[in-house]
Amino acid sequence: MNVRGAPGRVFVLDQAIKVIYQSILVLALYFAFAGHNLPGGGFVGGLMAGAAVSLRYVSGGAEAVRTTFRAPSHVILGCGLLLSSGTALVPVLLGGAVLEHGEIELELPIFGKVKLVSALPFDTGVLLVVVGLVLMLFAAFGDDRPIESVEPAVRDNAADNAEASP
Repeated sequence: MNVRGAPGRVFVLDQAIKVIYQSILVLALYFAFAGHNLPGGGFVGGLMAGAAVSLRYVSGGAEAVRTTFRAPSHVILGCGLLLSSGTALVPVLLGGAVLEHGEIELELPIFGKVKLVSALPFDTGVLLVVVGLVLMLFAAFGDDRPIESVEPAVRDNAADNAEASP
């Protein structure tokens, strides 16, 4: 029996989340890239990526979330904030207004006509901020600390509850 009384991992859930996780991340990228022309964008893409991370937490706990990304959550959040604010302020340096967006149309061999807008880096920064915040939430509130590292009064109460439950 687990010391904390938590249930063990469920094989079917673990296998299903492996497939669903990838699908949700693809959907998040779609929302982020389609956001400047259609409903969606960085915030909605970030929420979808946060939902995928939440599924990882359900399956493997805080340790699975920590190993999902190589960079720490505060670095992801900081990079997103830097990218978004930089995209917002670059037009000011060029004599335009804050958040003024530009666009370029390119003719690519395989893809045909592709329109690139400066809203895409802004949306990418927002996506990184939202994902960084979700990761910080799981780091703060979803800690998998062993029962021995908890204060003695809390540990004794948890042991009493574990013995009382069926």
